[in-house]
Amino acid sequence: MDVIAAANARAAALAPGEPGILRMEVGQPGTGAPRGAAEAAARALRDGHPLGYTEAFGRRPLRERIAARYAAHYGAAVEAARIAVTVGASGAFPLAFLAAFDAGDRVAMAAPYYPPYANILTALGMVPQILPCDASTRFQPTLAMLEALDPRPAGLIVASPCNPAGTMLRPEELAAIARWCHGNGVRLISDEIYHGLSYGVPEATAAAHSPSAIVVNSFSKYFSMTGWRIGWLVLPEDLLRPVERLAQNLFISAPHISQVAAEAAFDCTDELEANRAAYRRSRDLLLAGLPAAGFDRIAEADGAFYIWADVGGLTNDSPAFCARLLAEAGIAATPGVDFDSGRGARFVRFSYCGPEAEMAEAPARLGRWLGTSRNLL
Repeated sequence: MDVIAAANARAAALAPGEPGILRMEVGQPGTGAPRGAAEAAARALRDGHPLGYTEAFGRRPLRERIAARYAAHYGAAVEAARIAVTVGASGAFPLAFLAAFDAGDRVAMAAPYYPPYANILTALGMVPQILPCDASTRFQPTLAMLEALDPRPAGLIVASPCNPAGTMLRPEELAAIARWCHGNGVRLISDEIYHGLSYGVPEATAAAHSPSAIVVNSFSKYFSMTGWRIGWLVLPEDLLRPVERLAQNLFISAPHISQVAAEAAFDCTDELEANRAAYRRSRDLLLAGLPAAGFDRIAEADGAFYIWADVGGLTNDSPAFCARLLAEAGIAATPGVDFDSGRGARFVRFSYCGPEAEMAEAPARLGRWLGTSRNLL
């Protein structure tokens, strides 16, 4: 958020004719909601739809469409009754954590990780247990890491594709982790919000491999509906009523209009797949161009729309590095410190969900800046 604010200020101060800011800091699709989703919302407003509270778990037609996606996309049977529509994935995590864990429970996660995992757990009185990962495990946890935990944590969070590294667990790896968690009494929470945005690696859902796992997903990324604040949980049977009671008290329901739009988004496959193809083109350009520009230690970008770059050969202060990159080259990127408090000072996250032309320009601009600034870093 600080980088976004600084980039906005820098953009406002540009002189006429000065090159624009390349926005590579945001984790938000550059496209808006698919047209069919927006039109469905407009029709609901125009036709005088009451748009009141829905059931806490959301409108039944939307839950059925989500269940159908599991059958079509993964070949997994998920009953609509096990799906809870939430106020984005951000609203799903507190519901999952409060239902599954008690204050003082330890919940493991690989580092680097999405910062709100740890921040929400801490705010709720739970204890994040960090598993340092690196390129040797593709920044993902392994069974060997889990077996070494003594005592066992109460839970484990996995993300595939993950933010910030964009790496994925292979289907057999996710299946093995899910079985291990179920067999060892460790509640698995699988963050699958970037599903739909993968590039050659098969996607798998934990819901197909464990009856006790919790799956978190969202319409924000693949469906490009960030501001609509609409997501979902796939819940195990034992947590259905606890999550429902929590949702009733904390949120009442997800916004009705967003639920209408989300249901229609499932019919917008051509537009959504065109977005994914654009992200893949930008990814491919950056994977080829960043090493030539001097950023040659980057994670396998299997999915999402991020590249996690090890800049330890250039700096041990990624916040200062990114501040200079913005001020001198007009490129906004995110320092790694929030994603990994122990090692993030030597990492930078580049997002490539912005306009293709800007992403294509980035390697050359980075290379010019690094070439003139290397002796000052």
